[in-house]
Amino acid sequence: MSSPAKKKMKQEALEAALSVMTDAENPALYDVTIICTTDDHQASYWTKRLSKGVCHSPSSADSDSPFPLVLAVSEDWSAGGAGNGLGTLYAYTKAAKLAKEQHGVDLDEQLREGKISAALYHTAGKGTRLAPLPASENNNKPGVKLPVCHKLSDGSFEPMTVLEAVVKQTGIYAPSRKGRLSVFWGDQVFIPSAAFSYTPTHHVDIMCTLLGDTPPTAEEWTEQGLDKYGVIAVSKGEGRNAAQVEKVDHATAVKMLKSLGDIGQVGPSLGSFSVSALMLEALCSEYASELSAKAGKFDTDPHFWMPLTLPEEAYASLMGQKGVDAATSKAHHDRMAKMKAAFDLGSMGLFGAVDVGSDAAWWDYGQLKLYYKNNISLTDFDDQTAELYRRFLGVRAAKENSTIGDAVKVDNKSCVFSSTVKDSGSITNSVLASVNALSVEVDGAIVVNCTAKSIKAGKNAVLYNIVDDSEEGIVACEGDVIVGVTEEDGSMMELKSKHSICGGKAWKQVLDGNTMSFEGVHGKNKDANVSAIETKRKHLHKQASASFGL
Repeated sequence: MSSPAKKKMKQEALEAALSVMTDAENPALYDVTIICTTDDHQASYWTKRLSKGVCHSPSSADSDSPFPLVLAVSEDWSAGGAGNGLGTLYAYTKAAKLAKEQHGVDLDEQLREGKISAALYHTAGKGTRLAPLPASENNNKPGVKLPVCHKLSDGSFEPMTVLEAVVKQTGIYAPSRKGRLSVFWGDQVFIPSAAFSYTPTHHVDIMCTLLGDTPPTAEEWTEQGLDKYGVIAVSKGEGRNAAQVEKVDHATAVKMLKSLGDIGQVGPSLGSFSVSALMLEALCSEYASELSAKAGKFDTDPHFWMPLTLPEEAYASLMGQKGVDAATSKAHHDRMAKMKAAFDLGSMGLFGAVDVGSDAAWWDYGQLKLYYKNNISLTDFDDQTAELYRRFLGVRAAKENSTIGDAVKVDNKSCVFSSTVKDSGSITNSVLASVNALSVEVDGAIVVNCTAKSIKAGKNAVLYNIVDDSEEGIVACEGDVIVGVTEEDGSMMELKSKHSICGGKAWKQVLDGNTMSFEGVHGKNKDANVSAIETKRKHLHKQASASFGL
């Protein structure tokens, strides 16, 4: 196929995906959305938030069907966590119990019979590299707000959260996955440049970016950085079976993948995957003792997919690079080999790939710098990827649902959503969402959910979740990151950082202007009642706005 033809196909795939993602009347949704959270307060928050937001389907409002159904559960595992493998199985079994007890829905039966699609989103974790934004959400990391507002089913406008964006994006795969559980990570959004509608041919399929139509040479393997990632290799054979290796050079990969036969394509793994009801049942059965005891830690890639797709020696060699001794690796490989031998594949293959396309548009919110970079791109009206981002988020105009005073100068690049700036100011190359102020002077800044008499911010600044009733208002110099951390009693502290600081590296430090480290605030926020705090925060914003005459 010629390059122009390929380019046209990729563009058509992007457009088709966007069209489905942005269909408000008939949103693409999984029948069941499972959220794995850090604690029960977060589980309660997401059940309500998603049910009245992105998981609310207007077409099913008058139906007696329990679907779409949101089930949020906490990972109350032993110290050290379950890993994303056991964590997936535990969250699913916990959600299945909740579905039966509260909604009379038998998830196992519905999936087995191919009647429903289900998706599970992993959201637990500290979000250290995104600090201090998760702290402002009281450790509810997936609740970090984007600077774009969307309309909820009750008619209110609120900033879209990172998790809501992920749920909105991933729903395009739901129609293809009846009878399967899909698993996604809660901090990445992408628009595929390959067809998203497909018929599953394997009991496990994993998302990846397949590079080219032929396997890479040793030089290309290094140039494309494949020695630094988990890589999915797909055979040339009719069954297009796949296998996974991780962080190995070309020669080692070829040797390890020999059992797969001739390799057709390879590419880095995204980690997200789906499993058939039968495979889900088999995995839950195999790890029943760990699930019952809430003990052990297994991840999907090294403990599920690699032992299922690689020979024993190759697997032991890979795990040796992770510091795992050969005896332990071989014992685990033997365990998975026995499960594999007892599993009836039927007409399907074991492990396959789902290509998202090498030109997929991609936004990762795992770091503070990326949060700023992704969202300030809303002001770039010349960039094609930024245009895709605006369309995905539902941005139809640079100013939406806002009241801007005549004396306030807004340039033709800035975006202002669900905000009021009454008296004066200048908004340049900036993005504002849910902001209420008398005066705003910002240039190259992102301001989200802030209320003050005056707001001033320079380039690369981020202001977030702040209520300030002082005469001076909020002042942020170039590169300043300032967030508000609210407690259930309404008390609020400011937490500061810099655009140039990685929260992961500075996690234990008390930065200038702070009284606590990010780690200390995380500990203080533990088990916070995020729903009650959000209610209190909204009240404080309204109270302050009213006192300013807004």
